[in-house]
Amino acid sequence: MKFDRFLATVELHTCGETFRLVTQGLPKIPGKTIVERIAWLEQNADHYRRAVLLEPRGHKDLYGGYLTEPVSPEADFGVIFLNNMGYSPHCGHGVIALATAAVELGWIERKAPETKVGIDAPCGFIEAYVQWDGKRVGSVRFINVPSFIFSRDVTISTPSFGEVTGDVAYGGATYFYVDGRKFGVEIREADAERVMQLGYEIKTAVNAKMPFVHPEIPEFNNVYGVMVYGDPRHEGSTQANCCVYADRAVDRSPTGSGTAGRVAQLYLRGEMAASDTLVNESIIGTIFKGRVLSETKVGEFNAVIPEVEGSAHICGFANWVIDEADPLKFGFLVN
Repeated sequence: MKFDRFLATVELHTCGETFRLVTQGLPKIPGKTIVERIAWLEQNADHYRRAVLLEPRGHKDLYGGYLTEPVSPEADFGVIFLNNMGYSPHCGHGVIALATAAVELGWIERKAPETKVGIDAPCGFIEAYVQWDGKRVGSVRFINVPSFIFSRDVTISTPSFGEVTGDVAYGGATYFYVDGRKFGVEIREADAERVMQLGYEIKTAVNAKMPFVHPEIPEFNNVYGVMVYGDPRHEGSTQANCCVYADRAVDRSPTGSGTAGRVAQLYLRGEMAASDTLVNESIIGTIFKGRVLSETKVGEFNAVIPEVEGSAHICGFANWVIDEADPLKFGFLVN
């Protein structure tokens, strides 16, 4: 028996969505930006992503991140987000989870009532504020990157649901937003399979139809996920939504970057005021809150700076090994 590598992780969830944060054991990842580091991983070390997330150590809906050195002077940490297909441009629930771990575990000097955590994500610098009462972490709010509508009223054709129309908006990742009620799809656990199928067919069709290239980050050039929204279950909630992303993965949280994009979409369409708060439920009924902080521009696009709030919890700590004699050491996916 000979182990090729040992990996240490912090296991968290944000409003129900997993976040496996790799803190030790990876090779040094070169790159002056997080996007450059992702490019290096894709070419040289993608097998670690598969080993960390896929079976037998994980499953198709497991989400994760690599803790890295920051790339900007104002950041405390860098992070690379992982999914079952590759690497994500942004992850709001991952930001909340990382910030929670940093304060809960004392990786950063803790200050009451809020501790600031600077995070370099692939989409840019994110400023998170973690509630701290001297004993426990509370909710986390983060100031998102500029968010905007790429294209309004995009119509595509799907095999099972026919023609589908929705907006494509960016909240750190690019999403297609669709009203599931038009197709008899509810944002509930019992309807998760149909939510997944609708999202998967839309994502496939819209990416085949046209690219959506970010004006400042050309590496971001497609629709990352589909936000299917509908009626909430809780009094006081604005809506419920579910993100279908990567290879048919279903987000259990309300999706942080998707919430930011939804805030931008509603505000820029005149359907949300600057004083409003979007109370956004997930498919399991957990909640993120989103609001507009200010207006800005991204290239030719009118944009906003959203703030998103949610909470995360540490579930445990794990040590993993990669055995060079194991024929499945780098994982597999059954989907």
